[in-house]
Amino acid sequence: MRINEMSFNINQRSQGLIILSLLLTIFFVNLQDAKAQLNPLTSIYYQNQYLANPAMAGMDEYLKINLGYRKDAGSTPGMPVVQSFTADYGFTSKAGVGLKVYNDEAGLLQRTSAMGSYAYHLPLGSAGQKLNFGISLGVMNERIDNADVNGDAGDNQIGRFNQREVFIDGDFGMAYTSGQLTVQGAIPNLKTYLKKDDNNYTVDRSTFFSAVSYRFYPTQSDGVEVEPKVAYRGVKGYDNIVDLGTNVAISNGALNILAMWHSSQSATFGMGINYKNAFTFTGMYTTQTGEVSAISSGNFEIALSINIGRK
Repeated sequence: MRINEMSFNINQRSQGLIILSLLLTIFFVNLQDAKAQLNPLTSIYYQNQYLANPAMAGMDEYLKINLGYRKDAGSTPGMPVVQSFTADYGFTSKAGVGLKVYNDEAGLLQRTSAMGSYAYHLPLGSAGQKLNFGISLGVMNERIDNADVNGDAGDNQIGRFNQREVFIDGDFGMAYTSGQLTVQGAIPNLKTYLKKDDNNYTVDRSTFFSAVSYRFYPTQSDGVEVEPKVAYRGVKGYDNIVDLGTNVAISNGALNILAMWHSSQSATFGMGINYKNAFTFTGMYTTQTGEVSAISSGNFEIALSINIGRK
């Protein structure tokens, strides 16, 4: 019996290592071409992974509410502003639901989405390994603000863009999770992925997201947790991006310190404070990408996480 259990655990670890190796191969084959300008909310990497991948909805059997806000530090008109709201809940150990609302304003373009999510978490063994699937479905609205157009506000291209109705969109994601290893991938904006939109002139849109992270504990007595992560993501209109970072949790998560490097020639630094596992407040700063650093010094992001019913 012990031999069978040992073989089972080895097989599960081998599955995780195979997945990790495949994804790392994809990362480094494309590393030479990985440069771009898009900066999503930093919360997607550690604090609120559901924001980027619907498979992460309801991973825990309690309600999690997350609020995010990011604003560019520059004073130039039209600098990006992003707001987000998510709520997800695991009503069993195998299934969860979620809701996410996202608003992104950059220059003349405003993009707003609201989506509901369902995730299924398939157990792979007694050691906590799971294969997670998730899908989101909702509406997307994109508009150009005519009042801020410096030129011909009656341009036919602007008119055609704004005449589009609110459309149905969705996201799909998968993830392998264990107590320490997480391998995940997601495809956002399924409408544009599955069907070409001739009237879609927008760039700077995420086309895919993938990441590998591994959580370990340097010592077992002082409550320190370290989780390095490699992410590789696609951006419409730009080359793809590689993100390398580490999150360090101290005193059993009471204090979190984050640092990340982005192949778009920018870096992110952040710190979070957790109060009794009920509230977490995080502040982050991302330096501006190399090509536009002359007009902006970077952007600031704040995030609030609320746990309801966590034991």
